[in-house]
Amino acid sequence: MPENIIIPISSEVLLEEVQKMKGSGCRLVQICATRIPDGYELSYSFGKDFDLYTLRFNIGEEVTIPSISGIYAPSFLYENEIHDLFGVPIEMISLDYKGNLYRTEKKTPFK
Repeated sequence: MPENIIIPISSEVLLEEVQKMKGSGCRLVQICATRIPDGYELSYSFGKDFDLYTLRFNIGEEVTIPSISGIYAPSFLYENEIHDLFGVPIEMISLDYKGNLYRTEKKTPFK
């Protein structure tokens, strides 16, 4: 039976935990952000075989998080999207669109 496992972490250990996922042979499935009253909830999901592992943490409004694009190259799209739509500051994105991935009427519409 496939498992869906949510692993609570802090943003400070994000790179270390992502590196563990990569080392165990997981593929990046998605990165998701959602608004919560005091900031954002971020979920980084990885798959292996039929199991799904999600690293989840909350951050405040202006907390900067590191990019995982040095570990999973395709993450730059998710990270640019989260930056553009939510305004989450993400450092060292391998291909940073600097707020221009999407053309929206309102800058950071989900902030």
